[in-house]
Amino acid sequence: MKRRLTAASLFAAGTAIALALTGCTNDPAAEGAAAAAAGSTAAPAAVHVTKDAKAAALVPAAYRSGIKVASDIPFAPYEMYDAQNRPTGFDYDLSQAIGQTLGVPVSFDKQAFDTVVPSLLSNKFDMVMSGMNDTVEREKTLDFVDYTHAGFLIAVPAGNPKGIHTITDLCGKTASVQKATQQGELLKHVDCAGHGAPIDVMELPADTDAQTAVRAGKSDAYVVDAPVGEYVIKTTGDGKVFQAVRDPKNPAGYEPIYSGIAVLKQHRDLTDAVLAAFDSLVRNGTYAELLARYGLSPYAVQKAALNQAQ
Repeated sequence: MKRRLTAASLFAAGTAIALALTGCTNDPAAEGAAAAAAGSTAAPAAVHVTKDAKAAALVPAAYRSGIKVASDIPFAPYEMYDAQNRPTGFDYDLSQAIGQTLGVPVSFDKQAFDTVVPSLLSNKFDMVMSGMNDTVEREKTLDFVDYTHAGFLIAVPAGNPKGIHTITDLCGKTASVQKATQQGELLKHVDCAGHGAPIDVMELPADTDAQTAVRAGKSDAYVVDAPVGEYVIKTTGDGKVFQAVRDPKNPAGYEPIYSGIAVLKQHRDLTDAVLAAFDSLVRNGTYAELLARYGLSPYAVQKAALNQAQ
């Protein structure tokens, strides 16, 4: 399977199609429920980074008063809520470090994942930081400052009652994923010839919904980015609810792919400033510290780079 098999419907390449998608407003009640489902956490120490004059000089005038980030919270450990229902996680901390490096404030607000691109097109937000996979299809609309590289992980109920050991063992079974994610497209293109019926892909609004489907017995497996899956397995029910499928032929997960910060292509001047800030954070060690803080060190990129989808 190749990542190029991603269906165009995942994200519209044309602006007209993307604009046809409707945005959504924040729902405090839903956010609180999501925080409870994901489990609240104590807030880590605040990030403090010195301004980088060279990077700051690249900030376009339109963004000097602030940069607005859209994120589908929760998606731990990239983004989640602390015990006071405030955003935290790798993406949040990195967003604040980027803002401090550039010398501008950065807001970080909830937006449903399947509407994040329309929210950029409508100027509601300036960037997406939500563990978003960098794909060839998405690069038709977006530029990515890539910050992690990892595959997809299959999580099953503890004890693995259905005996799922490889991705083809999902043939004829139900797998839950968050709607509009790359994992859903991957599962739809699995060749199940000789392994049973095609995989029944259950696409749900939130990542926590995909987890809940397995816990409720409505889905046989939960498929997600490996960093997120590892975190969910470790923290849910003291590690006694889920277990990972360890496929020896795919030790780094299925279809390793870059994820990163997304900015509309027409705002390349903003992208260049963010790339310079991220490069500064890589060089001064802040990036490595944030990865370690959230257990993401195995998925580090070696340098700041744009648009590495293949």
